[in-house]
Amino acid sequence: MSAQSHRDHFVLSWTVRRTRLPLLALRCPCGAESATTGEGRFRVNANGKLLHVWLLVRCVRCARTSKLAVHERTPVRSLDPARLRAFESNDQALVARTLLDPALARRNRFALDWRGAWRLESAAVEAAWPYRVAVGFLDPVPVRPERLIAHALGISRGEVERRIKGDRPLHRTTSTGFSFVVLPAL
Repeated sequence: MSAQSHRDHFVLSWTVRRTRLPLLALRCPCGAESATTGEGRFRVNANGKLLHVWLLVRCVRCARTSKLAVHERTPVRSLDPARLRAFESNDQALVARTLLDPALARRNRFALDWRGAWRLESAAVEAAWPYRVAVGFLDPVPVRPERLIAHALGISRGEVERRIKGDRPLHRTTSTGFSFVVLPAL
Protein backbone atom coordinates (compact mmCIF):
# COMPACT_ATOMS: atom_id res chain seq x y z
CA MET A 1 0.00 0.00 0.00
CA SER A 2 2.73 2.46 0.80
CA ALA A 3 5.27 3.74 -1.67
CA GLN A 4 8.87 4.63 -1.05
CA SER A 5 11.80 5.77 -3.12
CA HIS A 6 14.59 3.34 -3.79
CA ARG A 7 18.02 4.00 -5.33
CA ASP A 8 17.09 3.06 -8.88
CA HIS A 9 13.39 2.27 -8.65
CA PHE A 10 10.25 3.64 -7.14
CA VAL A 11 8.94 0.89 -4.81
CA LEU A 12 5.25 0.12 -4.29
CA SER A 13 3.88 -2.34 -1.72
CA TRP A 14 0.90 -4.54 -2.52
CA THR A 15 -0.80 -6.78 0.03
CA VAL A 16 -2.92 -9.88 -0.58
CA ARG A 17 -5.48 -10.15 2.21
CA ARG A 18 -8.06 -12.84 2.96
CA THR A 19 -11.61 -11.40 3.06
CA ARG A 20 -13.31 -14.58 4.25
CA LEU A 21 -12.52 -18.23 4.74
CA PRO A 22 -12.27 -20.11 1.45
CA LEU A 23 -14.88 -22.65 0.39
CA LEU A 24 -13.96 -26.30 0.43
CA ALA A 25 -13.97 -28.33 -2.76
CA LEU A 26 -15.71 -31.30 -1.19
CA ARG A 27 -18.35 -33.55 -2.78
CA CYS A 28 -21.74 -33.84 -1.06
CA PRO A 29 -24.28 -36.66 -1.63
CA CYS A 30 -26.62 -34.02 -3.15
CA GLY A 31 -24.13 -33.56 -6.00
CA ALA A 32 -22.76 -30.19 -4.93
CA GLU A 33 -19.01 -29.83 -4.85
CA SER A 34 -18.64 -26.94 -2.39
CA ALA A 35 -18.90 -26.69 1.36
CA THR A 36 -18.34 -23.90 3.86
CA THR A 37 -17.39 -23.73 7.52
CA GLY A 38 -20.38 -21.43 8.07
CA GLU A 39 -20.08 -19.95 11.55
CA GLY A 40 -16.99 -22.05 12.19
CA ARG A 41 -17.82 -24.74 14.73
CA PHE A 42 -15.96 -27.68 16.20
CA ARG A 43 -17.48 -30.81 17.68
CA VAL A 44 -15.57 -32.34 20.57
CA ASN A 45 -16.49 -35.82 21.78
CA ALA A 46 -14.84 -37.73 24.62
CA ASN A 47 -14.74 -41.50 24.72
CA GLY A 48 -13.15 -42.37 28.04
CA LYS A 49 -9.72 -40.78 28.03
CA LEU A 50 -9.70 -40.34 24.26
CA LEU A 51 -10.96 -37.30 22.33
CA HIS A 52 -12.36 -36.85 18.87
CA VAL A 53 -12.36 -33.31 17.45
CA TRP A 54 -14.08 -32.47 14.16
CA LEU A 55 -14.50 -29.25 12.21
CA LEU A 56 -18.09 -29.02 11.01
CA VAL A 57 -18.71 -27.98 7.41
CA ARG A 58 -21.95 -27.39 5.57
CA CYS A 59 -22.88 -28.00 1.92
CA VAL A 60 -23.59 -24.70 0.14
CA ARG A 61 -26.52 -26.26 -1.77
CA CYS A 62 -28.41 -28.51 0.67
CA ALA A 63 -26.97 -27.33 4.03
CA ARG A 64 -26.06 -30.93 4.99
CA THR A 65 -23.44 -30.98 7.76
CA SER A 66 -20.28 -33.07 7.46
CA LYS A 67 -17.34 -33.53 9.81
CA LEU A 68 -13.66 -33.11 9.03
CA ALA A 69 -11.45 -35.05 11.42
CA VAL A 70 -9.05 -32.76 13.29
CA HIS A 71 -8.04 -35.22 16.05
CA GLU A 72 -9.14 -38.85 16.26
CA ARG A 73 -8.71 -41.03 19.34
CA THR A 74 -6.27 -38.55 20.86
CA PRO A 75 -5.43 -38.94 24.56
CA VAL A 76 -6.96 -36.03 26.50
CA ARG A 77 -3.66 -35.24 28.21
CA SER A 78 -1.84 -34.87 24.89
CA LEU A 79 -3.85 -31.73 24.01
CA ASP A 80 -2.86 -28.41 25.52
CA PRO A 81 -5.70 -27.32 27.88
CA ALA A 82 -5.87 -23.86 26.25
CA ARG A 83 -6.22 -25.46 22.80
CA LEU A 84 -8.92 -27.80 24.09
CA ARG A 85 -10.85 -24.81 25.51
CA ALA A 86 -10.47 -23.07 22.13
CA PHE A 87 -11.98 -26.12 20.39
CA GLU A 88 -14.84 -26.23 22.90
CA SER A 89 -15.55 -22.48 22.57
CA ASN A 90 -15.36 -22.53 18.74
CA ASP A 91 -12.52 -19.99 18.66
CA GLN A 92 -12.70 -18.36 15.21
CA ALA A 93 -8.93 -17.86 14.92
CA LEU A 94 -8.47 -21.59 15.57
CA VAL A 95 -11.16 -22.39 12.99
CA ALA A 96 -9.20 -20.39 10.39
CA ARG A 97 -5.82 -21.93 11.33
CA THR A 98 -7.32 -25.42 11.28
CA LEU A 99 -9.04 -24.96 7.92
CA LEU A 100 -5.89 -23.49 6.33
CA ASP A 101 -3.71 -26.37 7.58
CA PRO A 102 -2.55 -28.38 4.53
CA ALA A 103 -2.32 -31.57 6.64
CA LEU A 104 -6.05 -31.34 7.45
CA ALA A 105 -6.86 -30.99 3.74
CA ARG A 106 -4.76 -34.04 2.86
CA ARG A 107 -6.23 -36.21 5.63
CA ASN A 108 -9.80 -35.24 4.78
CA ARG A 109 -9.33 -35.14 1.00
CA PHE A 110 -10.49 -31.64 0.15
CA ALA A 111 -9.02 -28.60 -1.54
CA LEU A 112 -9.60 -24.95 -0.76
CA ASP A 113 -11.47 -22.80 -3.28
CA TRP A 114 -10.10 -19.25 -2.86
CA ARG A 115 -12.27 -17.61 -5.57
CA GLY A 116 -13.77 -14.43 -4.11
CA ALA A 117 -12.10 -15.00 -0.72
CA TRP A 118 -9.27 -12.46 -1.03
CA ARG A 119 -8.45 -9.01 -2.30
CA LEU A 120 -5.38 -7.12 -3.40
CA GLU A 121 -4.62 -3.85 -1.67
CA SER A 122 -2.47 -1.74 -3.93
CA ALA A 123 -1.51 1.89 -4.30
CA ALA A 124 -2.25 3.88 -7.44
CA VAL A 125 0.62 3.73 -9.90
CA GLU A 126 2.08 7.19 -10.47
CA ALA A 127 5.70 6.20 -10.58
CA ALA A 128 8.50 6.89 -13.01
CA TRP A 129 9.65 3.96 -15.12
CA PRO A 130 10.85 1.45 -14.18
CA TYR A 131 9.32 0.78 -10.78
CA ARG A 132 9.45 -2.14 -8.37
CA VAL A 133 6.44 -3.73 -6.67
CA ALA A 134 6.79 -5.86 -3.53
CA VAL A 135 3.84 -8.21 -2.93
CA GLY A 136 3.19 -9.49 0.59
CA PHE A 137 0.68 -12.07 1.81
CA LEU A 138 -1.16 -11.81 5.14
CA ASP A 139 -2.64 -15.30 4.64
CA PRO A 140 -1.52 -18.25 2.48
CA VAL A 141 -3.76 -17.33 -0.47
CA PRO A 142 -2.53 -19.21 -3.56
CA VAL A 143 -2.35 -16.92 -6.62
CA ARG A 144 -0.71 -16.99 -10.01
CA PRO A 145 1.55 -13.90 -10.05
CA GLU A 146 0.98 -13.10 -13.74
CA ARG A 147 -2.81 -13.11 -13.25
CA LEU A 148 -2.55 -10.94 -10.14
CA ILE A 149 -0.27 -8.45 -11.93
CA ALA A 150 -2.40 -8.37 -15.09
CA HIS A 151 -5.55 -7.69 -13.08
CA ALA A 152 -3.94 -5.05 -10.84
CA LEU A 153 -2.27 -3.15 -13.69
CA GLY A 154 -5.13 -3.61 -16.18
CA ILE A 155 -2.90 -5.22 -18.80
CA SER A 156 -3.01 -8.55 -20.64
CA ARG A 157 -1.03 -11.57 -19.46
CA GLY A 158 1.00 -11.33 -22.69
CA GLU A 159 1.87 -7.76 -21.78
CA VAL A 160 2.90 -8.99 -18.32
CA GLU A 161 5.38 -11.37 -19.97
CA ARG A 162 6.88 -8.51 -22.01
CA ARG A 163 6.97 -5.79 -19.32
CA ILE A 164 7.49 -7.59 -16.01
CA LYS A 165 10.81 -8.85 -14.68
CA GLY A 166 10.24 -10.95 -11.55
CA ASP A 167 12.39 -12.47 -8.84
CA ARG A 168 10.75 -15.87 -9.48
CA PRO A 169 8.75 -17.53 -12.28
CA LEU A 170 5.47 -15.65 -12.73
CA HIS A 171 3.50 -18.64 -14.06
CA ARG A 172 3.77 -20.74 -10.87
CA THR A 173 1.19 -20.46 -8.11
CA THR A 174 2.55 -18.96 -4.92
CA SER A 175 1.27 -17.93 -1.50
CA THR A 176 4.43 -16.20 -0.34
CA GLY A 177 5.79 -12.75 -1.04
CA PHE A 178 7.51 -11.87 -4.29
CA SER A 179 8.63 -8.74 -6.10
CA PHE A 180 8.90 -7.61 -9.69
CA VAL A 181 9.92 -4.64 -11.80
CA VAL A 182 7.49 -2.99 -14.22
CA LEU A 183 9.18 -1.72 -17.39
CA PRO A 184 7.70 0.98 -19.64
CA ALA A 185 5.49 -0.03 -22.57
CA LEU A 186 7.39 -0.20 -25.86
